[in-house]
Amino acid sequence: MRIKDHWQYTDDEYEEIFESYHLKPGMFSHEAHLRLAYIHIEKYGLEQAELNMCKQIKGFAESLGVYDKFNKTVTIASVKAMNHFMQKAKSDNFKDFIQEFPRLLTNFKDLLGKHYGFNVFADKRAKKEYVAPDLLPF
Repeated sequence: MRIKDHWQYTDDEYEEIFESYHLKPGMFSHEAHLRLAYIHIEKYGLEQAELNMCKQIKGFAESLGVYDKFNKTVTIASVKAMNHFMQKAKSDNFKDFIQEFPRLLTNFKDLLGKHYGFNVFADKRAKKEYVAPDLLPF
């Protein structure tokens, strides 16, 4: 099995395995993170997806004993960015969606950099609480 092969699971299985903290840590790649956001937005809508993703990603990191990895701003910003592109998408599933918008995989940090005038990935405040964009709203 490839390390990022979250594709072995259906969307429902993947959501359940992640929520129960049974996903192998190496399988939670950037692509897997975006897929989880896509699933949650589709199933629960934007606001609930933001809450779900924060709770589950923080819980996943803590289940691995990695307490400083969770970044609330990046998590919420990721969901907001995904929602923005999902509203424009012609595709109706994540595989096609990510092919339609490949820069979500290849230039995600640059994408967030259009919204934030500081390093949102390293900012201590951004890790603990959601910081709204200071350059361009989502």
